[in-house]
Amino acid sequence: MVMVYDGNKRLVMDRLKEDWPGLTFPGGKVRPKESFMEAAIREVKEETGLTVRNLKLCGLKQWKSDERYLVVFFKTDDFEGEIVSSPEGPVFWIERQDLENYQLANDFADMVKIFESDELTEFYYYLEDGEWKYRLL
Repeated sequence: MVMVYDGNKRLVMDRLKEDWPGLTFPGGKVRPKESFMEAAIREVKEETGLTVRNLKLCGLKQWKSDERYLVVFFKTDDFEGEIVSSPEGPVFWIERQDLENYQLANDFADMVKIFESDELTEFYYYLEDGEWKYRLL
């Protein structure tokens, strides 16, 4: 997942998939023989039309159900191109302070804290008494 920013603006996608709908940053799955960073660059291009460079690793999201899942968080303000929406959902710029005024993907408001923090680096989901909870570390 990549936070593309331009000053106080954030590039967001209004994700349409039913499994995690709402505003989020672009991102997706890693293909075989692809690094995390290569996957992030490819996904941003596919979902937004932008070419991104100089991605900075800024955190992780992880959880374990049957297998361990890992989402790598990157951010960058180095990009070129014109944004285009994709079948994943509409893509647009918003002011950072307006983010919470939109319907966000589940738990996304707290994920943004990882992207923007110099101290926090991990968004950790865990099961407790059959219920998913999370901690920011």
